[in-house]
Amino acid sequence: MTTDKINLKKIAPVLMAFFVMSFVDLVGIGVDRVSKDMSLSATLAQLIPSAAFLWFLLLSVPVGVLQSRLGKRFMLNVGMGVTALGLLVPFFFYSFGMVLAGFALLGIGNTIVQVSANPLLVDVVPGERRSSFLSFSQFVKAIGSMLGAPAAAFFALKFGDWKLIFLVFGIVSILSVVWLGAVKIDESKQDFKPSLASSFKLLGNSFILLMVLSIFLVVGVDVGFNSNSGQFLIKQFGIEQTAAESGRSVYFFGRMLGTFAGAIILTKFSSAKFFMWSSLLGILCLTLIILVKSPALAWVLVFLIGLAVANIWPLVFSITIGKYPERSNEISGLMMMAICGGAVIPLLIGWIGDKSNVAIGMSVLIICMIYLLAVSVYCLKKQK
Repeated sequence: MTTDKINLKKIAPVLMAFFVMSFVDLVGIGVDRVSKDMSLSATLAQLIPSAAFLWFLLLSVPVGVLQSRLGKRFMLNVGMGVTALGLLVPFFFYSFGMVLAGFALLGIGNTIVQVSANPLLVDVVPGERRSSFLSFSQFVKAIGSMLGAPAAAFFALKFGDWKLIFLVFGIVSILSVVWLGAVKIDESKQDFKPSLASSFKLLGNSFILLMVLSIFLVVGVDVGFNSNSGQFLIKQFGIEQTAAESGRSVYFFGRMLGTFAGAIILTKFSSAKFFMWSSLLGILCLTLIILVKSPALAWVLVFLIGLAVANIWPLVFSITIGKYPERSNEISGLMMMAICGGAVIPLLIGWIGDKSNVAIGMSVLIICMIYLLAVSVYCLKKQK
């Protein structure tokens, strides 16, 4: 159940699960490195994030129902275990088919982790600190995301094999399972057992539907920028590949600082207002990065885009759970289902990029952010 005081012994292993959650962001590195190793087209390369994020559509709601019966901690450990398996497959068996299989397992594991970790974190932190800790959990996730590109580059330079990143992150996932398994957590219980029907029925609530679509699009923006930023910086600004890949770390550094700042800001300011300003910043920066010609300014904008996107996911989640706390398992399942936006939006960007150019493909992200701005304004009006 939700606690009234901070207990770091319980919070720390749950926050570690958010670090493991970040490992799915290796899809960006996978797109760049596997494309180079196997000479893939932009559309074919975007099958990598699609293989990972498709599972959110198929599994999130069933996992939400299942965890109401088996428990959030149990399901979270299952998810981290499957994540470890997904990371080890492409390390030991490196072919395009096995890469897709590995990222599919990574996506399955990540689906379970995301469905379970967020409501479990709500159980171990004080109720009034929910938004703040959910933003801080994204800060922890952003640290792992930021480490991916430089770690892959280090392993490639030092040992001649960038794929060692899979082995290292796989071991971290296994250790995280052991840590969480050693901690006793009292979980909140719902008065009734949710079902697939009761979960999908919530989409008939217009507010919940708007917020679920918001998750679909903000994840699409996040994964779409992550998986396409390397090729965008190369083709739009003529930046060398290794340097362009580091743009991903600049983006995640912006996200990391944004979530850390968000954890502080949300102790004092309205979630809906913060949501609106984040959306506005995202629209401005995404528009500018498509229009500008300066590589130096592009790096600044990559950082600011990460800053803008950083808090939108936890804001949408906390606003919705705050309005309907008694339906947290079902809402969590629906919102994790919407993470399949990370499979759809990058593929759309890659297809448009192949048909025209990468800059026009990236303009899809601006359209997504305009929707998020509209929803944030609606939330602000509802709040008033």
